[in-house]
Amino acid sequence: MTRKIIIKIGGRAFEAQAGLRELAQDIKSFQGGFFAIVHGGGAEITAALQQANRQPQFVAGLRITTAEDIEIVRHVLSSVINTRISGLLEKEGVFCQRMSGETDSLFLVTPLQKNGKSLGRVGQVTKVNPSVISEAWEKNSVPVISPISADDQGVCYNVNADSAAGALAAAIRCDDLVYFTDVPGVRNGDHFATRLSIAQARHLIAQGTIQGGMIAKMESIFQALESGVQRVHVGTWAGKGTLHRLLDNTIANGTTIYRE
Repeated sequence: MTRKIIIKIGGRAFEAQAGLRELAQDIKSFQGGFFAIVHGGGAEITAALQQANRQPQFVAGLRITTAEDIEIVRHVLSSVINTRISGLLEKEGVFCQRMSGETDSLFLVTPLQKNGKSLGRVGQVTKVNPSVISEAWEKNSVPVISPISADDQGVCYNVNADSAAGALAAAIRCDDLVYFTDVPGVRNGDHFATRLSIAQARHLIAQGTIQGGMIAKMESIFQALESGVQRVHVGTWAGKGTLHRLLDNTIANGTTIYRE
């Protein structure tokens, strides 16, 4: 049986190009799996906005995106970063299909509010078109997806990449959803948890142990698990073979979140 695997790459998770080359080698050598990659790019977006004399603002770990900001964010995510990731993977022999949430309405969104506050041009995914991914898989390609998406009027929105990955994983009922990030896992007190149930993770959010951008990540994880995704893993890239060890349940680092 072919496994469906969604990988979310955080902006700082693969700062060194060697990591992406290793990821490509792992994907290429993995037998019996369809892969799709969703990427973020927070640090590069912040740098581009600051260069344009715009001060980044966040609410609950989510970036406020104005109508003036959106084209900068779109360029960084859908052009600069998406092209770079796809190019590095293809150099290692992984055939990629570049796309964003706007591609054939992969993601349909509506405006997102947080804590009663408008985030501007920030969207939440309300509908996913899984056929975009299945058609890419039929061509034996790996979709590399920018989370930039549009509403039903074609208006462009910034979508949190963690949320986009969770929505996609839920829609296609993937077997594994993997978040490669710049932190070793989900913190529980003075250590990083190896395993967490949804209830345990919600408790950590309620008591303030999980904060900032990790909250948005955990909310996307809950959505995926409650929609039928088998398991979700959060951790760092640990060199060639990381993906194989993770999917074979032999990796030691990171946090696996599961349904009770």
